[in-house]
Amino acid sequence: MTCPRAATVVVLSAVAAAAPAAAHPAVDVVIDSRGNVYYSDLKQVWMLAPDGTHTVAVPGVHTHELFVDADDTLFGEHLWYEGEATDRWGHRVWKRTRDGVISEVVPPTAGFRTEYSFDRDGAGNHYFACTAEGTMGRDRTEVRRRAPDGTVAVVARGFRSIGWMHASPDGTVLLIDRPAVKRITPGGRVTTLVADANRRVLPALADERHDLMGVWPGRSGEVFVARSRTREVLRIAPDGAVSTVSVSPVGWAPSGGIVAADGTQWVLEYSTANSFRVRRITVGGAQRTFP
Repeated sequence: MTCPRAATVVVLSAVAAAAPAAAHPAVDVVIDSRGNVYYSDLKQVWMLAPDGTHTVAVPGVHTHELFVDADDTLFGEHLWYEGEATDRWGHRVWKRTRDGVISEVVPPTAGFRTEYSFDRDGAGNHYFACTAEGTMGRDRTEVRRRAPDGTVAVVARGFRSIGWMHASPDGTVLLIDRPAVKRITPGGRVTTLVADANRRVLPALADERHDLMGVWPGRSGEVFVARSRTREVLRIAPDGAVSTVSVSPVGWAPSGGIVAADGTQWVLEYSTANSFRVRRITVGGAQRTFP
């Protein structure tokens, strides 16, 4: 199976863009069983411990996505571009055990990642966005699932422009099918949660390629979306009602997030100066940014 994830194409176009502020940001925040929070600033992966200690977990990696498994092993990618002289891209996939040992899962490889996904469920299935073979025009993208034994199956078809996805442990997949937000059940049923998540226009930090970024589930059936273009985190309630739960300060925008077991919201933010930080929002509404 060779179907580069839709977001990989965004990486290519964004990194090639002239304006540094338009570069494609990281999108994932993950939490291990000990409460450590991990996020990438595209130069290294940081770990924020429950006591507030802030350390580098994985140095020297250009990582956009992260995944942590049940054993607290952290996985990510290092992506690089050799420059216009060769116009060649490369990647490798790394992992970090709960004891801090870093090793390679996929060795340095030419081109973009096509056989490995960080959108995984509790059974170890990988989820990919691919262009359906033999199709033309719009609505030709499908979501595929690769099982640990290598078996590939189509989960759902008929998407237009898939951005970022999130796979829950039970196999439910949330995705951005710009400008819509959709859910795929483990049985393959597709539901449109919001048909147009960009219906309002506010002063924007991000351009259209980065209008809707990370998507993640809540604890009570709601879904959250980082709408970077308007600096908002949206909450989509089970009944479809949309509200704003967080607005980043001018010069910052959200790109991803996660809801912890206690209901705390962690939001990854990036700035026009290519800086990254995480914002912690408690159930009571108290906020703090790290670092």
